[in-house]
Amino acid sequence: MKLFMASLATETNSFSPIPTGWSGFKEHMYSKTASRGEAGMYAAAATVWRRRAEALGWDVAEGLSTYAQPAGPTVREVYETMRDDILNDLRGAMPVDVVLLSMHGAMIAQGYDDCEGDMLARVREIVGPDAKLGLELDPHCHLTELMLDNATAIICYKEYPHIDVVERAEELFTICADAAIGKTSPAMRDYDCRMMAMYHTPFEPVRSYVDRMSAMEGKDGFLSVSLVHGFPWGDNPRCGTRTLVITDGDAELAASRASELGQELWEMRKELRQFPTMDDGLDRAVAANAAPIVLADFADNAGGGAPSDSTFVLKAALERGLKDIAIGTFWDPVLVGMCIDAGVGSEMSVRVGGKIGPMSGDPVDLVVTVRGIAQNAVQHLGTAEMNMGDCVWLEADGIHLVVNTMRTQTFHPEAFENLGIGLSQMKYIVVKSSQHFYDGFAPIAAEVIHLATPGAITPDFTIVPFTKRDGNYWPKVENPFA
Repeated sequence: MKLFMASLATETNSFSPIPTGWSGFKEHMYSKTASRGEAGMYAAAATVWRRRAEALGWDVAEGLSTYAQPAGPTVREVYETMRDDILNDLRGAMPVDVVLLSMHGAMIAQGYDDCEGDMLARVREIVGPDAKLGLELDPHCHLTELMLDNATAIICYKEYPHIDVVERAEELFTICADAAIGKTSPAMRDYDCRMMAMYHTPFEPVRSYVDRMSAMEGKDGFLSVSLVHGFPWGDNPRCGTRTLVITDGDAELAASRASELGQELWEMRKELRQFPTMDDGLDRAVAANAAPIVLADFADNAGGGAPSDSTFVLKAALERGLKDIAIGTFWDPVLVGMCIDAGVGSEMSVRVGGKIGPMSGDPVDLVVTVRGIAQNAVQHLGTAEMNMGDCVWLEADGIHLVVNTMRTQTFHPEAFENLGIGLSQMKYIVVKSSQHFYDGFAPIAAEVIHLATPGAITPDFTIVPFTKRDGNYWPKVENPFA
């Protein structure tokens, strides 16, 4: 048996003003040896697949692995060059029995609404109908017909925050390896839930729903069950929530179970979490008789394509006179460079945030003291290392800001602690993230409050300015099945 594997991943916010070009991919990971110890989510899958394949005595060929921080559509030449690099390596590795790809599932490039489907179709053309083709996806993806038509098996991470990348990579390998030796015959079917929502898996009712999905697998012919959350800020005709079921050779069973799961999710739609406005959430934090309170600046999450430089929460904190509050991370390479040059202990007049566009708010002028510097810093999501670039800690009269050079969301307390900020001394911690922060911050928080902040990915799915998908989905329409 011979395996070929590769990864090409980003999540596209169609409405972001930040283009996704070469620098977006090459600043994180751009490697053909990702399985040999590279850091990051999209190296984790390749590492699993190499280990599993070599343990079985298979030959392994590895193509490009790369990913970019979510932003606007990928430049056409950049996508086509990376795609063709992977395809050329695949041709050079032929014949192969199994191809495994790790992609995001919501990648859009100039001229391509469905990069994953485009990639799978071209791979299938090269390997022919008999090779097994598996795809691991982020659940914030667009599950398209082109993807389903060409893949043997597609699975999504089950957890949000995505702490189960390795487990899902193991699962996909098993499904495709079993299919390659004729032990199983995967049959996939999906169901359109006609919904857009946030499905935070640590909380009910989604926690129990995901547990029930997992409990179905491995018996009664069910190989895999996934919930496709969808990515609401990607302008794709298939944007939205879907259920996906893989059975052993029984397409009718897969379709019926996907439908049952989709209808079950529809019935619990009114129980899904609702977020307070920024002001209501801050009122709740101030009234709490505990600390620290962790507040999520939902709409300025770089992981959804936001700039990570919005000032809405910072301005509100200043207006309220809040002290002992840490906020991060602000993306501003120029400001970081200035502060590193000035050095720890320096007092400076600086302009923070508000640089990329209207979704960033207005810039804020502050007199700050440089309290800490950390170069080539990292933070973790589960076991995956996530690069932050160079970081500085700025203090302005009890307000503590983390500013960094590599646009990224806040995943872990390390984003603050790398600089020496003692989070136990803070009353409030504001993280620019929608949910991936939760696994790291919940253990230290007296309370976690998700704020429906203004910004690039505000969680109001009724106002997303789609041009390529229709408006027949909940909550924009009360009953899209009518």
